[in-house]
Amino acid sequence: MSTATPPSIAPPKEQTEAGNYFVANYPPFSFWTQDGVKDALEQLQKPAPAGRPMGIYFHIPFCRKRCHFCYFRVYTDKNADDIKQYLDASVTEMERVATMPYVAGRKPQFVYFGGGTPSYLSVPQLHSLTDRMKALFPWDEVKEVAFEAEPGTLTEKKLDAIRSLGVTRLSLGVENFDDHILEINGRAHRSGEIDRAYNHARSIGFPQINIDLIAGMVEETEDNWKRCIEKALALQPDCLTIYQMEIPYNTTIYKEMKAAGKLVAPVADWPTKRRWVSEAFAAFEAAGYTVSSATTVVKNPNTTKFVYRDSLWSGADLLPLGVASFGILGDVHVQNHADILPYQMLVGAGKMPYYRAYHTTHEERFLREFILRLKLGRVQASYYIAHYGIDPRERFAPQLAWLSSEGFGSVEGDDICLNREGLMQVDRLLHEFFLPQHRNARYT
Repeated sequence: MSTATPPSIAPPKEQTEAGNYFVANYPPFSFWTQDGVKDALEQLQKPAPAGRPMGIYFHIPFCRKRCHFCYFRVYTDKNADDIKQYLDASVTEMERVATMPYVAGRKPQFVYFGGGTPSYLSVPQLHSLTDRMKALFPWDEVKEVAFEAEPGTLTEKKLDAIRSLGVTRLSLGVENFDDHILEINGRAHRSGEIDRAYNHARSIGFPQINIDLIAGMVEETEDNWKRCIEKALALQPDCLTIYQMEIPYNTTIYKEMKAAGKLVAPVADWPTKRRWVSEAFAAFEAAGYTVSSATTVVKNPNTTKFVYRDSLWSGADLLPLGVASFGILGDVHVQNHADILPYQMLVGAGKMPYYRAYHTTHEERFLREFILRLKLGRVQASYYIAHYGIDPRERFAPQLAWLSSEGFGSVEGDDICLNREGLMQVDRLLHEFFLPQHRNARYT
C-alpha cells in the first residue's frame, strides 16, 4: 500500500484538538464576506427560477442551557417578551423576502426548524409562528417539515402540538443516555425525559423520528458507549445520527482549554471515536438498518428520506430566516446577522438582515455538490457530467487514486465509493478536493 500523502492532507491526528472538523458547506464559511452581501441583494431582484426547489430554514436561538460543546448562536437569558420580539422580527423578515421577485409566488418543498432549541417555544408561540409562515409560504407542496427538539422541553401537550403543525421529521437531541455524561457536558435534559418524550412521540405517529448521539463526549467510556448503542437500538428509531465529538473555538470546553494552556481536549481521540461510530453502525446493521451516510443509519431506506439534506446537496434554494441562519439564493450563499439585537434593528429599519455572503463560481458549485454528496458514501460520475460538464474521475484522478491506494475507497465504473474506513474520516479526506485557496482554512 502506498504511503505517499497528498500535499493538502496531513497525516491523521490521534488526539482531539480545538477546531472544526465537520465539513458542512463549500466554500468554507470563513471565505464569506460582508462585501458579498450586495450579490445576495441583487439575486433577490432577479426573476424566480423555473423548476428550482426552494426550502426554508428557520433559526430559533433559545435554549434552557448552553451545552459545553455548543458553537451555535443561542441565548439562555431571554424572557417571553424577548422571544415575542424576536419572532415578530423574523416574521417581518419573512414578509419582506416573500415580496422579492426571486421568491414571490414560490412554495417551499421543505421546511427546517433548527436552533438552538425549536422545542423551547411554547405551544401558542409555535402555532402563531407556523400559522404566519404558512400564510406567506403555503405548505401544501411541502415534502418534509423537520423539527429539532431537546427531550426535556417536550411535554405530551407540546408534542401533540408539534405533530399537529405538520412536522414530519422529529429529531431528538439525545446525545447520550447517561445522566452523569449529560450533566458534565452541559446538557439540560436527563435520561428519564428521553424515554418519556420518545414514547409519546412514537405513540402519536410522527412519520420519522431521528435520534442524535455524539461519540466521544467528555468522560465517555467503552462500557457506557455500548449501553448507549443498546438503548438506542431498543427504541427502534426510524433514523440514528451519530456525530464525532469536536471542540470548535467558541465553545466552553475550548475556553477552559485555553485558560489552562492545553492543546488536547478532554474527550476521546479520533481513532476511538471512529471505532465507536463504526461499532454502532455495525450493531444497527445487524438489526436490519442501512448505513445511508457517514453519520446516519436508517431503518427503512425506502421510506426514510432526508429531503432537507439531499435538496441542499443538489442545488436547491434555501431561505434563511432568523438570526445567524444560513441560506442559498441561486449562486449566492448568505448568512443573516449573528447577533439578535443588530438582526432585529436591521429588520426594523426595513432592511434584509444579511451579514455576509459568497457568490460561487461554476467550479465551486460542482465541487460543493461532489464534496458534500461524497459523504453519502457513493456518487455517480455521470451525474456531474450531466449537470456540470465535468467528469470527477478525470478532475480528481490523483486524489481518487490515492484514496484507493490507502484503502479508503474505489472507483467502480460510474461509481465513486468510500468504504467504511473512508466514511469514518470523510471530513478529513474531503479537504483534498478543495481548491488550493480553500485548503486548511479555519472554519467559522
